[in-house]
Amino acid sequence: MDYYLSQAKKILLLPFVFFLLHNSLEAQDGKAIYQAKCQQCHKITGESSVAPALAGVLERGPWSDKQKLYDWVHNPPGFKDPYTDALKKTFGTIMTPFPELSAEEIDAIMAYVNTPIIIPPPPPGEEKGSDNNAIIFGIISLILAVVALILMQVNSNLKKLSDDEEGILRPEPVPFYRNKVYIALFTIVFFIAAGFFAAKSAVNYGRQKDYQPDQPIFFSHKVHAGINQINCQYCHSSVTESKHATIPSLNVCMNCHKVVTTYEKGPKLYDEDGTEIDGTKEIQKLFDYANYTPGPGVVWDPAKADPIAWVKIHNLPDHVYFNHAQHVKAGGVQCQTCHGNIQDMNVVKQESELSMSWCINCHRETKVAFNYNDSTGNRFYSIYEKFHNDLKAGKMDSVTVKDIGGLECQKCHY
Repeated sequence: MDYYLSQAKKILLLPFVFFLLHNSLEAQDGKAIYQAKCQQCHKITGESSVAPALAGVLERGPWSDKQKLYDWVHNPPGFKDPYTDALKKTFGTIMTPFPELSAEEIDAIMAYVNTPIIIPPPPPGEEKGSDNNAIIFGIISLILAVVALILMQVNSNLKKLSDDEEGILRPEPVPFYRNKVYIALFTIVFFIAAGFFAAKSAVNYGRQKDYQPDQPIFFSHKVHAGINQINCQYCHSSVTESKHATIPSLNVCMNCHKVVTTYEKGPKLYDEDGTEIDGTKEIQKLFDYANYTPGPGVVWDPAKADPIAWVKIHNLPDHVYFNHAQHVKAGGVQCQTCHGNIQDMNVVKQESELSMSWCINCHRETKVAFNYNDSTGNRFYSIYEKFHNDLKAGKMDSVTVKDIGGLECQKCHY
């Protein structure tokens, strides 16, 4: 009887499991569409300067009627409703039409923006305070060393007092600054410390970790990529196709700033010294480079614009080959892996070492999407037939970048 009850429970749970899986897949598809179509203007939570948040959108305005939502997305200028008229007055612009989106794709976007976001914990070794722990350990070690020296001196004095009390004649102790043992010990410690710091200085020669130059315009990634959730690839459009991520042209900036001419709704901006930045004046610097004066009916001529002399932050030696497309598209590496939490930076700095050891450690530990038979894998890896056979036979449980030649010198030094 218990067997039949357990089987009945499994059968009754099947529709529920199917529903969860369906919603999960729909949300994943909606994420890709949201990032491609919506993220440039809409945030999921919190208003951007040009559009309302999408979370809970079905509970606002007329969107409880899905057909009205489809009509609005397909043709915003032709949709008439008091709610959308109010949006136009609030944000000063109207949404771009997306007639190519099907009803199923719009539903997928709605499912994604209403899915709770789970923030994963930081990887091991990257928790905050690790640097402070090293400093505390060093201070404690130094204190213990001083205490040990004091105790040795106290022990020597007590021994002398004991010998004097017992009438044992011993030669006067040699002062510590003339004691050969102390001198030899100090010399060894000095050369070890000097060698360590000299080697560390030589290894770090030419590195630019924490390099944070002043830029001609105060551009806040926190406002653009963080608060307004503009996808990195909207500005760095060649990152999936080219060796270089490329700095966006002035034309890309003007796509938005022909509409966004002032900085009013965002949080206050501060530079690294704590000085408040006037966002509207920084936008005006952009207009000065673009040779553009905002106003009704003004048409911007890109031919009259001057390029912005941005200062490059992340520099690799000339003998090092690095391809963004190979890492971002083939490897699926996120921007934050190398550049840090760029969405939280007002002033960008070089977050990672970008050293040879740093890259090699990543290649040793990073697993690749080796299953090329489904949509999650990379068909390039089909050439490694031996590894596929070893995986099937249970000889390996995963394949890392190291296994496919990630530690070969010529991969980076060509």
